[in-house]
Amino acid sequence: MLKIAIELLVIQPYLNSAGVICALGDNKRQLLNALLNATTSCPAQSDKYSPGKPVPIAEVTGVLPDIPAPLKNYQSRTNQLLLSALEQIRPTVDIAINRYGHQRVAVIIGTSTSGIAEGETAVSIHRQTNQFPIHFAYKQQEIAATSEIISRLLGISGPAYAISTSCSSASSAICSARRLLNSGLCDAVIVGGVDALCRTTVQGFGSLGALSNTTCNPFSRNRDGIVIGEGAALFLISREANIGNHNTPVQLLGTGISSDAHHISAPDPSGNGALLAMQLALDDASLSPDQIDYINLHGTATPQNDAMESRAVYQLFGNQTACSSTKPLTGHCLGASGAIELALCWLLVSDFNEHKQLPPQLWDQQADPLLAPLNLINTNQQPEIHPSIVMSNTYSFGGNNVSLIIGSGA
Repeated sequence: MLKIAIELLVIQPYLNSAGVICALGDNKRQLLNALLNATTSCPAQSDKYSPGKPVPIAEVTGVLPDIPAPLKNYQSRTNQLLLSALEQIRPTVDIAINRYGHQRVAVIIGTSTSGIAEGETAVSIHRQTNQFPIHFAYKQQEIAATSEIISRLLGISGPAYAISTSCSSASSAICSARRLLNSGLCDAVIVGGVDALCRTTVQGFGSLGALSNTTCNPFSRNRDGIVIGEGAALFLISREANIGNHNTPVQLLGTGISSDAHHISAPDPSGNGALLAMQLALDDASLSPDQIDYINLHGTATPQNDAMESRAVYQLFGNQTACSSTKPLTGHCLGASGAIELALCWLLVSDFNEHKQLPPQLWDQQADPLLAPLNLINTNQQPEIHPSIVMSNTYSFGGNNVSLIIGSGA
C-alpha cells in the first residue's frame, strides 16, 4: 500500500494592524508614550462594582461607540469596548475583506465575562419588579456575542467563535487564529480579546482575597494583589505582510500553551507549567532565550503568581533578559489582558517605537528577597534598544499558561 505523508506548513503569520483601548488610553502613540514613560494616574478607588467597599480599579473613561440599531441585542459595554478597538483597525480589515472575500475572513475573540454586567443589571431589576427590562436580551451576555457582533457588523461569513479560558482567553484566541490560518480555512483573522468591569469579577476576586487595597505593585515585597481593569485589543492576522502598509511588519513567531491543572485558581508554585509554555514558544520560533529582547511578564502582583513566574522566568532566562509587568499601567484586564499586553508589545517592535526604548516597570522598587531575581527595567536605567523580538506571558485559573513571541521582520 502506498503511504502518503502530508506535512502541514506551519506559518509565522503577520499581525498587520493593532487596535487597543484600556485605562492607559485609546490612541497608539499616546499609549506608547505612556508605556515608555511609565506614566499613569493612581487607580481610582471606587465602590461602583463593590457597594460599600471601595477598591482600586482601572476603568476606561472615554466615550465609547454606540452599538448600531440592527445589533441592539448585542448591547453591552464589553461590545462597545470591542467596537472601539475595531474602529482602529477597520481600514486594514476592509482591505482584507476586499482582497480575500467575506467567506475567507474569520473572527476569534477571547473574553471571560462578555456582557455579564448587563445581566447583573437585568437580574437586579427583575428582583424588584418581577420583570426583565424591555431592552434586555440574553444574547448580550453570551460569550459568543463578542465574535458574532463583529461578524455581523462586517458582513463576513468565515468562522466566528469565542474562547474563554479565564485570564488567558485572548492569548488562547491568538493561538487559535494561527491554527485556523494553518488549516487553510481562512486567509485572515480578526482576533483579540475584551472584558469590561462588572460586579461578578470585582467581587469574585475580592472573595478570593486577591484584590489590592492600594495599587498594582508586581514583584515587590509590599505587593498585596491585583487591580482589575477593562479594555479590548484586536489584530488583523494573516499570512500576508503589510496589509495596511506598515513599514515594519510584525510577525507572530512562536506560541506555547501548557496546562498544569494544579488548582482551580492558584498557580502551580513550581512554575513548571509556565516554564513549559515559554520553552514551547521558543522551540516553535526556533529561538534561544538570549534572542529575546524583552519579556512582558504576567506580573499580577499577587503573592503566589509573582513567586511562580519569577521562578519560571529565572530558570529559563536567568536575570539578564529585560522584563517588566505593564499591569500597573493598565490594570489586570482579565480575558482581554493577553491581547492588550501583546498590543503594547506590538507597539514596541513596530515602527511606532521611534524612541528605541523598553517599558520600565512602575512599582515601589522594593524587591522581594524571597523571589527569584529578574532584570526588571528601572525608570532611571532604561536600555536604549529598539526591540526586534519580544515575549508576552499570560497565565490563568486552572493552570492554563500561554506564551507568545512576536518580532519585526522584512
